[in-house]
Amino acid sequence: MTGAKQRAIPFFNYPHVFVSQEEAFISVIRDVGRRGAFIMQEDLADFEAKLSAYTGAQYAVGVANATDGLQLGLMAGGVGSGDEIIFCSHTMVATASAIHFAGAIPIPVEAGPDHLIDPEAIEAAVTPRTRAIVPTQLNGRTADMDAIRAVADKYGLEIYEDAAQALGSKFKGQCAGTFGVASCISFYPAKVLGCLGDGGAVLTDNEKVYRKLLSLRDHGRDDDGDVVMWGLNSRLDNLQAAILGYQLRDYQRVIDRRQAIAALYQERLSNLDQLVLPPAPDSDANHFDVFQNYEIEAEQRDELKAYLKERGVGTLIQWGGKAVHQLRKLGFTQSLPFTERLFERMLMIPMNMSLSDDDINYVCDCITDFYRK
Repeated sequence: MTGAKQRAIPFFNYPHVFVSQEEAFISVIRDVGRRGAFIMQEDLADFEAKLSAYTGAQYAVGVANATDGLQLGLMAGGVGSGDEIIFCSHTMVATASAIHFAGAIPIPVEAGPDHLIDPEAIEAAVTPRTRAIVPTQLNGRTADMDAIRAVADKYGLEIYEDAAQALGSKFKGQCAGTFGVASCISFYPAKVLGCLGDGGAVLTDNEKVYRKLLSLRDHGRDDDGDVVMWGLNSRLDNLQAAILGYQLRDYQRVIDRRQAIAALYQERLSNLDQLVLPPAPDSDANHFDVFQNYEIEAEQRDELKAYLKERGVGTLIQWGGKAVHQLRKLGFTQSLPFTERLFERMLMIPMNMSLSDDDINYVCDCITDFYRK
């Protein structure tokens, strides 16, 4: 160790989400509360308009959470019984459950070296029943959408995106969530843009899908209040929308800070042969990453995780250490060797707005000391 005093660095500091902007949040809460504007009011419409403008999507629909958002997007696009939907097994089970509850069959395939869906694995999984591809835009990075679109076009498939972790991420200048029929965004508190609870949105450029989404999220009701289809109760709370709208104004500063943290990690850890780091900021002209997470691959991963814990550094292995296809109780039987090997090596180290440069240097010192020993 460099002699620095041991620190306590949680993987994510949840109180900081509120405390860092407490006065502003209290002001927003007071304003909404005094107006009694709790469900589907002007703050929601205003945030949806701002989100649409920010992403370049024609429409944005606030929903209760991103899992609902993906399910509703699939339903609004006409996905249903018997349709096979290809997705990357390196994702949260929510991706698969959204497909399942939309009435379709989730088909997990391999991740690639970038930890995102492998386009070659997509093509190998296509059958006559395949309806669509759902790439997960993971860790704040957008997949190679040219390659994915080429497979989709070749076989006549639709694209839906799980962009829960990728608001503001871009591929060739185009925002995650705007490449297909519909996509979902998450506003879970630990996300780059997070609210004070659950929240999500659906993006689409298709007016018919948009109109159907408005009914699906609100018990199947149309603008006149008539029930015109079966629907869910999945509305983004107006209070959360107001909080998100306030934060979106300062979103670029948040992205800039996350990229600065990633650059510091790159500078301090790139000389360690035992690690594989995410691409550095601006290292690939096709990709603009927002660094929702900083997921490394590490030799002696479990020993490193324990070593960091002893020194006060929190880490996380995504999805509880299991890819979706390894959740056998859900009926999956696939063998995906690359993804399974990835899950033996991957580890997320702290990446959030509560961290100082001194915190990052301490994390890097600890990792460096582990491998030197």
